[in-house]
Amino acid sequence: MFTGLIREIATVKSFAGSKLCIRSKYKAGIGDSIAVNGACLTVVEVLSDSFCVELSPESQKLLAIENYKNEVHIEPAMAMGDRFEGHIVQGHVDTIGVIKEIKNNGNSYDVFVEVESKFIPYIIPKGSITIDGVSLTVNEVFEDSFRLTIIPHTMKETLFKNYKKGSRVNIETDMFARYVAHIIKHQNKTNTLSWQQVDSIASLY
Repeated sequence: MFTGLIREIATVKSFAGSKLCIRSKYKAGIGDSIAVNGACLTVVEVLSDSFCVELSPESQKLLAIENYKNEVHIEPAMAMGDRFEGHIVQGHVDTIGVIKEIKNNGNSYDVFVEVESKFIPYIIPKGSITIDGVSLTVNEVFEDSFRLTIIPHTMKETLFKNYKKGSRVNIETDMFARYVAHIIKHQNKTNTLSWQQVDSIASLY
């Protein structure tokens, strides 16, 4: 599990075939789970100055793979007892979004991201979303896109500083929204979701 708070912007050392090697200050161990641009990957090799993770052909198809060069966001999996910040992030990328527009408001930036409309039910106004591993709050939702407001600190300290119109990004929608939508979808017509069940689900988080 992750929080969506980027711990380091690391440098890609090499990416050949299915092996991605990353140079970072973080000292990884074999078998560690690390979110790289929001995708949970497993460390398969540790070198003196870097660590390597494996990206299956399926993962490479599903991710905005063009962003796995130069610099990447990394976040090691949470350890028991860590301070919890951000929101619950699984590291399971749902889809790829495309940045439609970035508006500089002076003291903040409005970022509009387009997604397939089938993912919109999982994107909630004032809810959480993960963009390339960064935990953010959704400000507004449209039929096939949503708006984020990003403060200058986040813009400066993450790879958002490099994004522009047309950039593709990994998106993980809110886990709670996905679970509730799945339950409701599979309810029998005569067996609707009760408020007690909703409360039980909410209490898990």
